[in-house]
Amino acid sequence: MKKYIDTGKKDTRSGFGDGLTELGRTHPNVVALCADLVGSLKMQDFIDENPERFFQVGIAEANMVGISAGLTIGGKIPFAGTFANFATGRVYDQIRQSVAYSGKNVKICASHSGVTLGEDGATHQILEDIGLMKMLPGMTVINTCDYNQTKAATLAIADYNGPVYLRFGRPKVANFTPENQTFEIGKAVQLYEGNDVTIIATGHLVWEAVQAAQVLAEKGISAEVINIHTIKPLDEKAVLASVAKTGAVVTAEEHNYLGGLGESVARTLAMNNPAPQEFVATQDTFGESGTPDQLFEKYGLNSSAIVEKALKVLKRKKDI
Repeated sequence: MKKYIDTGKKDTRSGFGDGLTELGRTHPNVVALCADLVGSLKMQDFIDENPERFFQVGIAEANMVGISAGLTIGGKIPFAGTFANFATGRVYDQIRQSVAYSGKNVKICASHSGVTLGEDGATHQILEDIGLMKMLPGMTVINTCDYNQTKAATLAIADYNGPVYLRFGRPKVANFTPENQTFEIGKAVQLYEGNDVTIIATGHLVWEAVQAAQVLAEKGISAEVINIHTIKPLDEKAVLASVAKTGAVVTAEEHNYLGGLGESVARTLAMNNPAPQEFVATQDTFGESGTPDQLFEKYGLNSSAIVEKALKVLKRKKDI
């Protein structure tokens, strides 16, 4: 069984910052906007190299979205960055009307998503943002798993014409996907091939899924692990092919089970090939203050929880 190596823990927000800096050198129409969180979004290097292409709007996220939409009319490619909670929940009307409905080429770049925001607590730990954004017609929704993948996604969305929601996080996490990878929007990545159960994970839960698969292998269970970095459009072909082979699936995400990746997978299966499914996600609850590890343990978002749900769904499959 292949062993994925953590090459050194790095935060995904730095992947965004480094990707943005590279875009500043290669894409003259890329501009950046921020709502008073330059340090948190790792945007300073881009600003230092391109001061005339950066707009600090202050704590005025709705205005940032409106300005971004306007900039696209002149051919600019705006990357608007703030915390995920403020990038979605606070400005949903502006995103809906000025970006999604209008089909504007705005890249909404959201850091500090999910419970891994940590000690800042429930008011900042949005767990509903994927659901909010994937329901907007025409919105592409991307949730990356490590530094390398976040940098690659940042580069890729600059060449994609249309609104994008790019979701990443605050803590340093395992960096295990290939350096200088090609990021294909809407294309799932198979990490392990297996026959007994499919584990479909996104964001920070992908590394947990890799670890869970290794534990399951020690138990004689062959788990297929799929990294879904693009939640919309979902790679339905990859989902259906895997579940047709294994007959059981566990979805894993740092998000409410209502409205997230798990629901998209469930809809796909219900319409094509129903199969037993278990959800690793928060259970219709807000978060709270704590370290990322403490919160992953409390809300059942770690490798142990994935193993538990895999064993449960295997029993369900057997009982059918």
